[in-house]
Amino acid sequence: MKNKPTIQQKGRFKLKYRGVDCLNCGHPLELSDKYCPNCSQANSTKKLTLLDFFEEFLANYFSYDSKLWKTLTALLLRPGKITKEYISGRRLSYTNPFRFLLSLAIIYFLIISFNNEFESFNKFGSINKNPVFDLNNEFNKIEFENEEEKKLARAQLDSFNINSFIKNRINEKDSIILSDPELHFKKIDTSSLTSRFIEKVDFFNTVIRNDTIYYFDQGTTKFNIPSSNENEMAFNLATSIIEIDKRPGSFLSSLISKLPFTTFFFLPFFSFFIWLVYIRKKYTYTDHLIFSFHNQSLLFILLIVSNLINAVFNISSEGLFILIFAIYLYKAMRNFYQQGRVKTVIKYFFLNTIFFILGALAITILIAQSVFTY
Repeated sequence: MKNKPTIQQKGRFKLKYRGVDCLNCGHPLELSDKYCPNCSQANSTKKLTLLDFFEEFLANYFSYDSKLWKTLTALLLRPGKITKEYISGRRLSYTNPFRFLLSLAIIYFLIISFNNEFESFNKFGSINKNPVFDLNNEFNKIEFENEEEKKLARAQLDSFNINSFIKNRINEKDSIILSDPELHFKKIDTSSLTSRFIEKVDFFNTVIRNDTIYYFDQGTTKFNIPSSNENEMAFNLATSIIEIDKRPGSFLSSLISKLPFTTFFFLPFFSFFIWLVYIRKKYTYTDHLIFSFHNQSLLFILLIVSNLINAVFNISSEGLFILIFAIYLYKAMRNFYQQGRVKTVIKYFFLNTIFFILGALAITILIAQSVFTY
């Protein structure tokens, strides 16, 4: 008696393509097996065509029973419960929380990369303006009651000659450094560590702007500067500051694009505080980390939707979606940890305070790293 499937399948799953052994792991199969029970590969001996390849790819993401849609539905409609189900063992039904969060971070990064809003700030860079503060331009923005009052104010402004004073002071400082860079640098090396490093950054800033110095090795050779880690760090910082001053918009775009990935550095620390707050609950540290991953994934989804809405309708919807996330987070804590409203509210505000502190610390480190390496 032949073991045939009750429903005739189509495409690669037709009966004539069924095998008796899995082509992937060699596990024995029956003709009724659509997939291998050992490794889950499709039971089909048909050669893979281009159409089959794309159908299989799209089916994994858009079929009604795919992990992606189940994860999205559970995440949006059942705050906290998706984490409870995942840690209880229903892992095959949902996408891996870390992989899901990483995918959303990449999507958000791509959206931010296409948004050139910050690039418009490059017009304020020093490459497009006079490095000395333009008092005349600011003066013309002031409204006067009559022309006589304007003339009087103009005469008083000209008498101060502030632009010339600032320019002369800058030139005087630069000329002292450039007159004998090697001697000036030796004097700097006798100062204390903090002031010494700041003065070195200022020194390199001056010589880079006024001389053809592109690499640290050029400076060490030309000005007989010791090749030390401190000196190289000061040179790199001075170079970054000059580039940021020239193109501030590009720096902001670069900085914003890195923000999503700071999540993966401070979420494990944040999960430790969640574990401390709910230490009496029978959850492991990993359970709290998965809870954090799920909530952060929802935040990325809301930010992605917000960016798309802003781009289409030319509005700012971030505030609304942050409010939605704040409500969602409270519901998720209530559903997952199963505690009363008062306790949940207290822990909600405490953990959010910790979250913002850790976030600010991570952003500070990111800015410092970006400034040194830009």
